[in-house]
Amino acid sequence: MIVGTLVVLALAQQPADSARGRPCVIAIDSMPRGGQNQQNYYGGGGVRAHCQGTHTTLASDSIAYYAGLARFDMVGHVKIRDTTIALDANLASYYTKQERLDAHNNVVAVNRDNHSTLRGPNLTYYRAVPGVRDTMEMFASQRPTIEYHGSADSTEPYIIVADRVRFKGSDRMWGGGQVTIDRSDLAAKGDSMSLDQTTGLGVLVGSPSVTGKGENSYTLVGTRIELGLNNREVNLVKALGNGKATGSDWTLTADTIHLHVSNRKLQQAFAWGDSSRAHAVSTTNTITADSLAMDVPDQILTEARAYRKAVSTSKRDSTSAESERDWIAGDILTARWRQLPDSTGTPRTVLHRVISLGKARAFTHLYPSKTDTTAKSTAPSINYSRGDTIVIVMKAAKIDTVLVTGHADGVQVDPLPPPQHPDSTKQRPDSTKHPVVKNP
Repeated sequence: MIVGTLVVLALAQQPADSARGRPCVIAIDSMPRGGQNQQNYYGGGGVRAHCQGTHTTLASDSIAYYAGLARFDMVGHVKIRDTTIALDANLASYYTKQERLDAHNNVVAVNRDNHSTLRGPNLTYYRAVPGVRDTMEMFASQRPTIEYHGSADSTEPYIIVADRVRFKGSDRMWGGGQVTIDRSDLAAKGDSMSLDQTTGLGVLVGSPSVTGKGENSYTLVGTRIELGLNNREVNLVKALGNGKATGSDWTLTADTIHLHVSNRKLQQAFAWGDSSRAHAVSTTNTITADSLAMDVPDQILTEARAYRKAVSTSKRDSTSAESERDWIAGDILTARWRQLPDSTGTPRTVLHRVISLGKARAFTHLYPSKTDTTAKSTAPSINYSRGDTIVIVMKAAKIDTVLVTGHADGVQVDPLPPPQHPDSTKQRPDSTKHPVVKNP
């Protein structure tokens, strides 16, 4: 039997007890051939070993131990099974005094607590050992790929790729250099990122963005993006600074934007700011206010609520002139949309109703119905109204009704009728031009 200071070159029985975190004193279980050069040892033919007093096992085609360096090298088909990690590689070196493992070439490391997996060209693994370090740590570079499971029973992991990554325990990780995070419902990227399951917080910085995939997808960008995590699932996405959220039929900008996610789909959006007011835009409507709240159940816009100095403007189509725009303002605005089929039967989001509360004002164009045979002109009448409450009801993308209640007043200008004598040379005012009331 050959005995070394930290390596016991002897056939040994696997201990029955497991002591997680005990320093690794390596004992050789089987080694078909080997030799000794002073205090250095080597062996081959398929070596099996373990850390004394633990269930940590080591296996490789061949090994070498250097006493002066306190280093145990493993070459070819390396397999290490710790209480925390299961690691495969082609080359590995274990530094026993530092409790550090360096693995290279086709590294695959599996976290045995949550089954997250790292694949890459290299990995440095620091064991948790009393008196050395209290928490396991890992480092990897050269763009490793991590399958990051939300939980031990999660069916689909997040796929994280970065130039370099660091782990501390099973709950914290950092990534730097062109970081990407992908799953079937979500894609995110940034120059660097962090995930901390102990606080339920993820952070992306450096031109960060998050995209919700699938039908009616959304994208959020900002100076800094934070991810709220519940049981390792993303349930909140926040843009802090220069926030911009874009959906299939709306765009929201503000200093700060919060997107609430449930069942892997966007459900609500909130926006506010100090340096710039919240601003929401749909195909033909714009809402501006100090703060905004939007309901988008399963990523479909249904309602927006605007608070403090709220203004909503709309136009009949993208070619409408500024003078043809309608607007409604008040302390609080509520806009409601509904899904209606277009000419092909495909559902589309259509503005249905706008309600203004508190110091309500509205400037609207009311067009005569095509079936109204009594209308004297096809030009619209113009209405400016004030009241405690104003309700505008839309029909076929046009204003159908304007209801004003509480201290109501206003003015309406009807279009001039067409000339009675078409051949008259007397100049008449243009019946389609009306005075313009600018946005408040």
